[in-house]
Amino acid sequence: MSVRYSQYLNAAAVKHRSLSYNVLAPKPTGQGARPDRINLSFSQVLELLAPYCGVRVFDQLKAVAPLAAYLMLFQLLVLRHPIDSALTLCVGLIAVVVGLAVFMEGLTTGLMPFGNIIGDNLPKKASMFVVLLIIGILGVGVTFAEPAIGALQAFGASVDVNKAPYLYELLNNWAFPLVLMVGAGVGIAAILGTVRFVRGWSLKPMIYSALLPVFALTAYAWLDPNLRSVLGLAWDCGAVTTGPVTVPLVLSLGIGIANAAGKGGSSLSGFGVVTMASLFPILAVLILAIFVSFQITPEEIIAAAKTASSVVASEPSVWDKTPIVETVAGVRSILPLVLFLMFVLFVVLKSTLPNRMVTVYGLFLSILGMCIFNVGLTYGLGAIGSQTGGVLPAAFMQIPISETSPIFNIATGLSIVIGFAFLLGFGATLAEPALNALGLTVQELTNGAFKKSMLMYSVAGGVAVGIALGVSKVVIGFDLMKILIPLYILGITLTVFSTEEFVNVAWDSAGVTTGPVTVPLVLAMGLGLGNAVSAIDGFGILSLASICPIVAVLSMGLVIRFMNENKQNKNTV
Repeated sequence: MSVRYSQYLNAAAVKHRSLSYNVLAPKPTGQGARPDRINLSFSQVLELLAPYCGVRVFDQLKAVAPLAAYLMLFQLLVLRHPIDSALTLCVGLIAVVVGLAVFMEGLTTGLMPFGNIIGDNLPKKASMFVVLLIIGILGVGVTFAEPAIGALQAFGASVDVNKAPYLYELLNNWAFPLVLMVGAGVGIAAILGTVRFVRGWSLKPMIYSALLPVFALTAYAWLDPNLRSVLGLAWDCGAVTTGPVTVPLVLSLGIGIANAAGKGGSSLSGFGVVTMASLFPILAVLILAIFVSFQITPEEIIAAAKTASSVVASEPSVWDKTPIVETVAGVRSILPLVLFLMFVLFVVLKSTLPNRMVTVYGLFLSILGMCIFNVGLTYGLGAIGSQTGGVLPAAFMQIPISETSPIFNIATGLSIVIGFAFLLGFGATLAEPALNALGLTVQELTNGAFKKSMLMYSVAGGVAVGIALGVSKVVIGFDLMKILIPLYILGITLTVFSTEEFVNVAWDSAGVTTGPVTVPLVLAMGLGLGNAVSAIDGFGILSLASICPIVAVLSMGLVIRFMNENKQNKNTV
């Protein structure tokens, strides 16, 4: 936040307090008399609410507007294709901004107080087994509440059942078990992260232990031609789970428990949960996919899909793809989490909330914000991402929806598409507010040796390379595992030679890059691009965008360490 913007907020706050006093101060009418009823004009109400709402909306607008403008301008100027349903798309993007602003405010004032109170009091009133059980269940709940998790279910219909039957089956007929398994992975990660806080374990062996079964199941699925298409989805799920709900709520519980156990004073407290929450969902999805492969054959999936599509075509439902459905989905995703938190607080802990009205207000905002965001996800983020992804191949190949395609020759067109993906990843990452906070933390932990700007550009550059590689995978059609596994092996090798501080920061940096705006946008773009070039699937972009910043930060950390050692040696001589 700039100094000038901070001054504006301070001035707005002063004006807000002054106006509140002049307008709202009750007039004494005698001893024991009740104050006069407060009367505010519409303009006074707006003046009071404008600073409060403006700051929150502006924070989300900074993340959404530049990305949407970049995609639209690229589609108009470079791909020479008009924006379809422009008015609906703009309304959808506005819904994304408003929904996220309302949801984040509700998260801060409604859900986070639950996490803080439960984290502080749970170890004092319950056994460690009960504590870990509650945290595990909470991991499932926060996964359903993640704004980006709806993107997985929303884009399931775009998968070609003939090319990827098991991928189609997971995203359509096993959508709820899929999210449940992803949540179970987050729950296990939250349990291990909490135990790590209390025991003071190193993150390195935990990373090695988690990756061994992930690699083993990945190899099993890769050797099965029918399961190979599921790998992109599985590895992408690790990026979907580390959003604005999971990370702060699970961290507040874990750190609160660590503080209660007297182990929360370390500078590394809070690191590691994001890493585990990125790896265990991959393992969970692979287990589910292998289980489904034993239950049903690809031929049965294809036959069932044809029957279902004919029924839908003959009996269209007014409930399909409507704002009402998205609203109901928003309520369903938040309400169970709220009820579980209330059960733990009121029944298990037998405690109360210090600011009940404020918390209830925050919970209402969380549900309302999620409902608005779900509508925006369908008609805004998902629409612009899918639309741009579908038109991207016009740069190098002829497609039916573009009269001017191919716009360039193959070499130039591919270079433009990959360059577009690189700039998209770089800009989207720098726009993430969490990256700035992580940069400040790293700068403090390393006493200024690893500057905030160095970390931010390392992470942004890594994400940019990852998204460019992911788009290349969809367009060119190379095997995802042939580049993803070597990158993870490189990451493990760098981890072995890195210090604990850099390992914690680097592996957690992958979670910083996957916000509620970036994930649906990249998923929609990848699937739209995959459909346009007749690829088997458009998944895998997020997985590459997660490992590349890890490699970038670890490499930068080793370079800084080498430079500091050389400098010390020269000073000694």
